[in-house]
Amino acid sequence: MLNIADTLHRWCREARPFALATVVGVRGSAPLPVGTSVAVDEDGDAVGSISGGCVEGQVYELCRQVLRDRGAPQRAWFGYSDDDAFAIGLTCGGELDVFVQRVDPTAQPHLVDALDEVVQGRPAAVAQVVDGPERLLGLTLSVLGADQVVCGAVDDGPANRAVADQARALLRAGRTARVDLGGTGDGCPEHLSVLVHVAATRPRMLVFGAVDFAAALSQAGRFLGYRVTVCDARPVFATAARFPYADEIVVDWPHRYLERTSVDERTAVCVLTHDAKFDIPLLRLALDLPVAYVGAMGSRRTHEERLRLLREEDVAEDRLARLRSPIGLDLGARTPEETAVSITAEIIAEANRGTGQPLTWITGPIHRSPRLTSYR
Repeated sequence: MLNIADTLHRWCREARPFALATVVGVRGSAPLPVGTSVAVDEDGDAVGSISGGCVEGQVYELCRQVLRDRGAPQRAWFGYSDDDAFAIGLTCGGELDVFVQRVDPTAQPHLVDALDEVVQGRPAAVAQVVDGPERLLGLTLSVLGADQVVCGAVDDGPANRAVADQARALLRAGRTARVDLGGTGDGCPEHLSVLVHVAATRPRMLVFGAVDFAAALSQAGRFLGYRVTVCDARPVFATAARFPYADEIVVDWPHRYLERTSVDERTAVCVLTHDAKFDIPLLRLALDLPVAYVGAMGSRRTHEERLRLLREEDVAEDRLARLRSPIGLDLGARTPEETAVSITAEIIAEANRGTGQPLTWITGPIHRSPRLTSYR
């Protein structure tokens, strides 16, 4: 849904009904992820894509039908056809589960508020019931902003609280996902499947050490959508001129800055100083924070010495196991630019449960569900 937020925002403000077709499940090498949507208004105008072209025509007609019938939401399943290469299906070999519903913005006015947050670049989540009792199908609630204010409702009972809690959790994690609720464990008596659409602020990449490798890494991080901070205690090196792609330059001792800044489950911490007086207090703190990635640059000898010093600081073994050191994947990287690719490749692999191996060497699905960090 939020991939077409600008258009949906305009349609909602105009109180214009539309049909929304959303990918709620994928299997195999589906072209686009869960949460991607197509919308069609009553004039037949369409926006978005869910398959890169394979099944768009069929989805468009289904949207038009749902708009005409004004009935209950519908489900459609699209997969690969071995018998007829021109049949409606996904030539990539994947399968899509698509949920199609009619949306009347006047009946769910909180959608205007949620979409307004998204187009303004502020965090928001929209929880959409895609499976469960018929009376609840297609209903939504929204969670807005850093204060996570809940607007709208999917039910007037305990299901609403359970859905809101899931939406808040996924907004904090910055991840769109489908979750199943039901039973006494989560306080929701009826089984529900809820797709939580999330638009979050950019994840953070904290780069410690104002070195040439940091300049290349800040550029790569920004390209990947991170909000990049470069921190170094030496003002002569930590300058905007040396790091034009960084969103923020901080002159401070690394551990002192990390103590006072905000991080979350998507934050990547990259320690490039390979100087013990900076590294040890910084890593001792970083390894105890709920962040997605902690990596440190240095040779294998430096790594072993670093582990020894961290153990002397009573850092537990389960915390040390989180440390990616030497930092990056084995790409044979030598230049700062190649090293930046190596580091960001490892960050991507960690977030998406990738192996880091060539795809030609492995079997099974190309795409995996992203990792939702659960840190204790």
